[in-house]
Amino acid sequence: MVFARTILALGAAIVTVRAASLADYCTVNYATSVLPVQDLGLGITIDSSSVSAALTTNKSVTSQWFVNAVIDYCNVTFAYSHDGLANDLVHVSYLVPPPDRFANRYVSTGGGGLAINSGGSSSPVGIIVGSVSGITDGGFGNFNTQFDAVFLLAKGNVNWHATYMFGYQAHHELATLGKQFARNFFNVSSSDKIYSYYQGCSEGGREGWSQIQRFAGQFDGLVTGAPAFRFSQLQTNHLSGGVIEEATGYYPPPCELEKIVNLTIAACDGLDGKVDGVVARSDLCKLTFDYKTTIGQPYYCPASSGGFPGGPPSLRRRQFPGAGPTPEQNGTITAEGVAVASAFTNGLIDSNGKRIYLNPQPGSSFADATPQYNENTGTWEPNLSGLGPQWVARYLDLEDKDTLDSFENVTADTLRDWMALGMQRYYDSLQTTWPDLGPFKSAGGKIIHIHGEADSSIPAGSSVHYYESVRNTMYGDFNYDESTAAMDEFYRLYIVPGGSHCGSNRDQPAGGWPATTLQTVIKWAEQGFAPDTLENAGGIDTLCKWPLRPLWSQNGTALDCVRDSASTQSWIYKFDAFKYPVY
Repeated sequence: MVFARTILALGAAIVTVRAASLADYCTVNYATSVLPVQDLGLGITIDSSSVSAALTTNKSVTSQWFVNAVIDYCNVTFAYSHDGLANDLVHVSYLVPPPDRFANRYVSTGGGGLAINSGGSSSPVGIIVGSVSGITDGGFGNFNTQFDAVFLLAKGNVNWHATYMFGYQAHHELATLGKQFARNFFNVSSSDKIYSYYQGCSEGGREGWSQIQRFAGQFDGLVTGAPAFRFSQLQTNHLSGGVIEEATGYYPPPCELEKIVNLTIAACDGLDGKVDGVVARSDLCKLTFDYKTTIGQPYYCPASSGGFPGGPPSLRRRQFPGAGPTPEQNGTITAEGVAVASAFTNGLIDSNGKRIYLNPQPGSSFADATPQYNENTGTWEPNLSGLGPQWVARYLDLEDKDTLDSFENVTADTLRDWMALGMQRYYDSLQTTWPDLGPFKSAGGKIIHIHGEADSSIPAGSSVHYYESVRNTMYGDFNYDESTAAMDEFYRLYIVPGGSHCGSNRDQPAGGWPATTLQTVIKWAEQGFAPDTLENAGGIDTLCKWPLRPLWSQNGTALDCVRDSASTQSWIYKFDAFKYPVY
């Protein structure tokens, strides 16, 4: 009640906020006076003593997810606790634009890997589009603390509150508070709408879908990139390359795998009608290219201190295993190396010949099949670091460790069973595959879903599988064209040719990455302009909407978005190793 009286007492000052300068209201006193203390149904209490406000001007920001800009903002942070829960504190941070730039919008941004936020690398997009822009620490301690640090209370004991916060609740609270904070800060009348948006990729993409599937009216529009759907299958599948190599008894040197990738790109580049160093039709590549044609080709790589080809340099090493130091490598592609590459691209199959999961498209880097070098033995061996081993050790075995001791006795069937265990344990928190989006559609929400075609961390086929699961669940009684038209009313998927994980690909740089997708979904939500194609920043400037695929004519100068059933079908998988639906 004290805060409500404060707001009323400062009413005159708030009314004139839009005429003030950024510096005039970027103060702790003003920020405290407009905290979102209204009863929003969250069961929380805001700590007014935790408020900070910091002014930033003329800051240059750059990202593949937004156009380079110079921005001004006020960073307001505060903390809150859940009523009745001991030792609980959640921090949120909201970037506030200058008054003359505020467009009655709010934006949440997500994290990556096991981080619930991406810090200052993502949130500037909100300022660029005239929004208050928010991130959360999930209640994990601070904005730099990741979920894995708080997941276990003790060996064998899950911190379920932190798990549900990471799974979906923290972002629900962030957006609910953020919309009200924006309204309070700029004194927006209750009769005027605050539009609400979301943008995130990888784990951030999953976080966006966690909101779509549960809180229908929370966001007017979302941009979700390469979402970490099917959390248990995805994380366990990072071990698939090592299991395939263990079964064949051969660990291809990374340079051998890289040469296979480069030869694949060269062979499949022109299948789309345009030779530009980009595999824009990995489906046609899958249908026509045989890795065996690469046998005998020479490869050479100098010694390296680390890094993974094709992966964005900002990604954490554990997201791309096999990134440690390597010696000089000189040889020719072997039949054994091709067998590993072929089995990996085909995806994980159990001992009954049934499909467990999928892997990246041809032309993607073999990140999850890249072994590590043992300097003591001078041999290549399975990589036991990264998200896959950590998932099994910490989240399935519930041990306070991030690696596996070995791949001994680990088979494809073992991975299948681990996937099933994680799916059951975390179905209502992390799995994030609920396929009925009827409430979201009824609320008028819009989704633009993007995925790099050469993503070697989260396969592009994962996004197609979820899209098709939604289509079949919601419109299973329609024919294919009718059902995709119905999906187009609220949900559109775009595959980025050559795109890597959440960004452009240094192996296929001309593919680029779309930088104005948030603006596109805003235009769709606010003005009704649905995008038939998506603008892209790169040599390929137009992205086709699934299930249409790019095809150039007239010597690569004219683009058509076409559909052929064989190409579409090559993206479709049935995970029949499980006795229940895997959406």
